[in-house]
Amino acid sequence: MRDVDPFVGVTSIAADPDWTEQGPARAYWQRAGFAELTETAEARRDALERILPRLKIADRCTLDGRHLIVRGDLRTYRIHLGSADILMEPDHSCLCIVPARGKAGGKVYLPFEDDRLSLILSKAFLLAADTEITDASIRARLEAVSSP
Repeated sequence: MRDVDPFVGVTSIAADPDWTEQGPARAYWQRAGFAELTETAEARRDALERILPRLKIADRCTLDGRHLIVRGDLRTYRIHLGSADILMEPDHSCLCIVPARGKAGGKVYLPFEDDRLSLILSKAFLLAADTEITDASIRARLEAVSSP
């Protein structure tokens, strides 16, 4: 069963950060993207508990239930430990940040069957320095949300 969990996790539409279809499938995507943690995500949380205090951004991060909370200068962000999806506070709007396709991976090996832990950490580092983000699509989303 432990092998089935990652299989189901990566083949579900809940794992697709670009899912845009409306209706019941969209509702499922939103529920699954922020659901209770699986055993794999619990292991990810345990690893983060050990890793976070040693990071440069440790003072901007806390673990809270299913989320890694990252305090940026513009917003506070909740990164789900299962899906790596991001909610922005105070209105809980989604922020879609996906890794560039085709780029070589980093030099640090993290011992998990998927790259979600490294994805969560890379998002945390990016969002902790949210005023330095230069990507136009991410900046537009942050500015749209941060406008009164």
